[in-house]
Amino acid sequence: MKNNKYKILVLSDLKDATNNVLKNTASLSKMINGEISFFHVKKPTDIIERESQLSAFRTINENHTTVKKRIEHFVGSLKDQGIPVDFSYAFGNVKNEIENYIAKNKPDIIVLGKRNSNPVNLMGDNITDFVLKVHNGFVMIADSENILEADKSLSVGLLNGKEWFKNVSFSENLLKYVKTPIKSFRVVNNNVVTEENKQSDIKTVEYVFERNDNTIQNLSNYLSKSNVNLLLVDSNFKNTNPKEGLKPSDIKSVINQLNIPLLISNNKI
Repeated sequence: MKNNKYKILVLSDLKDATNNVLKNTASLSKMINGEISFFHVKKPTDIIERESQLSAFRTINENHTTVKKRIEHFVGSLKDQGIPVDFSYAFGNVKNEIENYIAKNKPDIIVLGKRNSNPVNLMGDNITDFVLKVHNGFVMIADSENILEADKSLSVGLLNGKEWFKNVSFSENLLKYVKTPIKSFRVVNNNVVTEENKQSDIKTVEYVFERNDNTIQNLSNYLSKSNVNLLLVDSNFKNTNPKEGLKPSDIKSVINQLNIPLLISNNKI
């Protein structure tokens, strides 16, 4: 178990859904012993289009004040609950600024909101795909409507098997808030079902889905009916049995179709 707090970074577009993203983040932070940072990037072209150079400088200065107040509005609700939040913002290329922030601060978990109309196009620059590419750690996709509640027992699902979860550093912390048995979901090819290690200490009940064109939709429907509050997904396909049917391309489909908070293991080594 990690003695220090886990570093949780919220990347936000400052839209209205930010409130619920922060509620999800606060609950996760409480469960795993985390500390929260908040970061926003605004493209200069969003501010100074069709402006003269003099008015552009004035507009940028005004936007510094506006952005800071907007962030303080969102994080204030958490601070009122005694949850400290460190925040910062930048003006520049969105992906470059995010990559630099990640490299400098090395968060353990990055939290992104999810737009219902276009779930994988966050902050206007397909940030979900980008973060999954550059971040070596966990990525949480916080649903805009379904909120984690740390004071209630969670129904947790594991996607892509279960053995990987026992190696997650904060699993012991999280399990204190989880109903058992945990639901484990696997996708297999052509009815080929492989058995996982029977020595696992994690109490689970397993559900196996055969791969076809409707696999992810069927999984989504089942998760909805079974009231799973949080789905943990292993995207390290080096750990996946070659006979298993879940593929890297399925991660985007999972993000698109599942309307619950997702916690994606994105460890690349």
